[in-house]
Amino acid sequence: MQIGFVGLGRMGHNMVQRILRDSDIEVFAFDLDPAAVASAAELGATGTSSLEELVASMSAPRAVWVMVPAGDATQATIAELGDLLDLGDLVVDGGNSRFSDDDLNAAALAERGIDFVDVGTSGGIWGLELGYCMMVGGAPEAVERLAPVLDVLAPAPDDLHGPGWAHMGASGSGHYVKMVHNGIEYGMMQAYAEGFALLDAGPHDVDNAQVAHLWMRGSVVRSWLCELAAEAFEAEGNDLAGLQPWVDDSGEGRWAVEEAVARRVPTPVISAALFERFSSRGQGAFAARFNAALRNGFGGHAVKQR
Repeated sequence: MQIGFVGLGRMGHNMVQRILRDSDIEVFAFDLDPAAVASAAELGATGTSSLEELVASMSAPRAVWVMVPAGDATQATIAELGDLLDLGDLVVDGGNSRFSDDDLNAAALAERGIDFVDVGTSGGIWGLELGYCMMVGGAPEAVERLAPVLDVLAPAPDDLHGPGWAHMGASGSGHYVKMVHNGIEYGMMQAYAEGFALLDAGPHDVDNAQVAHLWMRGSVVRSWLCELAAEAFEAEGNDLAGLQPWVDDSGEGRWAVEEAVARRVPTPVISAALFERFSSRGQGAFAARFNAALRNGFGGHAVKQR
């Protein structure tokens, strides 16, 4: 089997490495950065210098996995592939695309007889070692065709949880489930952050890394995030003083909140976690100054001048 891979960033490169390391699948690789292509070639991939060369180098029917930044870059890449690929070929969007884009891409490619599969991919930089959790959307026949690649990328099946990937439903369902996954992730991260902030402000000199490790031993709040917290405290110190208090968001948390509003589903925890990320970037500074001014106005409470 062959797979084309477009986008060799941290996740894309690791996915290519896992495929080549753990299977006989032949990989054809392209990235705008020639150094990334050269690195993939050193792993055993066939490096190409353009999408045209990648498509021309592969045998029909082709399957091309797109792993580039969500939004315009992904849309442009899929559109270009639609012009290059042939009847019976397959395009896979494994990035963090918005689920509503999947419907457009699936329809546009279907007009050319090209299949489309969306894969919500979780695992980050640890996927190379541990495997990627993948939430897959698309027609059953197209997903079945992609299954050998998904089997290699996913964690090995176990008796308790089954395989590390699953077919969610029609096009867009994979990225929809991944969007909800990321919203939950926002809320969990915020709960841990608030809890450790309370420990940091409390009256006892607690070792945060020790606490996080302890909670991994049978506690009901144990999780991989808690394990990562322990590692962060060990690497950065008990108060994480060397880190800037700036938290970005990839977009999926915003989409989850927007979808919740559209569906009238209460998501107060996910929404608050998203707004906390905005606050970390200074967007809440004006509101804080405003509140201080009002407290001074009605109660004479002191304000701190810059």
